[in-house]
Amino acid sequence: MAMPLAMPLGDISPGVDAPLPARTGAGDHLTRKQKAAIVVRLMIEGDAALSLEDLAEGLQVSLAQQIASMGLVEKDVVEDVAAEFCEVLSRVGLTFPEGLADALDLLDGHISPATISRLRRESGVAAKGDPWLRIAGLDNERLLHVLEDEGVEVGAVLLSKLDVARAAILLGELPGERARRLSYAISRTGRVAPETVRRIGLSLAQQLDAEPATAFDTRPVERVGAILNSSRAATRDEVLEWLDETDSEFAAEVRKAIFTFSNIPARIDPRDVPKVVRVIEPAVLLKALAYAVGPLEPSRDFLLNNMSKRMADSLREEIEEQGPISVDDGEEAITAVISSIRELIDASEILLLAEE
Repeated sequence: MAMPLAMPLGDISPGVDAPLPARTGAGDHLTRKQKAAIVVRLMIEGDAALSLEDLAEGLQVSLAQQIASMGLVEKDVVEDVAAEFCEVLSRVGLTFPEGLADALDLLDGHISPATISRLRRESGVAAKGDPWLRIAGLDNERLLHVLEDEGVEVGAVLLSKLDVARAAILLGELPGERARRLSYAISRTGRVAPETVRRIGLSLAQQLDAEPATAFDTRPVERVGAILNSSRAATRDEVLEWLDETDSEFAAEVRKAIFTFSNIPARIDPRDVPKVVRVIEPAVLLKALAYAVGPLEPSRDFLLNNMSKRMADSLREEIEEQGPISVDDGEEAITAVISSIRELIDASEILLLAEE
């Protein structure tokens, strides 16, 4: 109802003070501003969701001044103004946003982010509404870049606008000296005016909107890591060896993003093993454990030692009876186990332990 409401209230201005013609009623002697004041007062009295922030500041001032001067209004006049307002709303069939900024806000989520970003960048139009809501929706990596590149005063305001838990995580990711300077700068934000905070938010949001949209939601490191997680061990080792020779820094980041069967003892909490084995098909788990010999044996023993004794004893007997597992079947089973663990991690059912 926000747009239809804005149409009648949009006539509130210092220069429009004449009574509305072409209607007979108890409120005919009132001006547009007076009628708008009555409508707003009625809606506030009825706890209606009412936001007039999109009105020009001059109109907001005029409205406040008019409300302050109204005094008592007779009941029949109020009822007549309300009926007139409802009549105006009933004639509204469809409203369109005014200007490109409103149009882009309306279309956001319905056309591609790249198109939204390009139009904002080319026209210099920033997103409307609270800019801090958009900023809070960004991933931690982008926020860390802001905290590292912007002035400490801006960084202090940014940390103050985030929830405490997330601000603490970001602060812990920063170098010690930068974290200390930001923490001290927060102590000096007590008297920052709300309008200043909003301007800082708008400035940051405009910078972020000016950045070209990317085609992928995840970083290259994460995408390569996810692909190698589902690859055969021989393929994974070969790719990592080549990356070590080509770009050692990128290879190191990819290794951190990879979680393989060999990582299970170091990265899985022993208390989470029962959750892990519950989501794996028994036949797949048996095949993976039977295949896990040599370098993979510590992971097999870790899983067996941290599940129920009855289940572990049963699996050990079946492993002895299983006999050798082909490479194809073994790699497939190992990959399925890792995929199941990854699904638990993505669902926040379990958490990976930090590597030493």
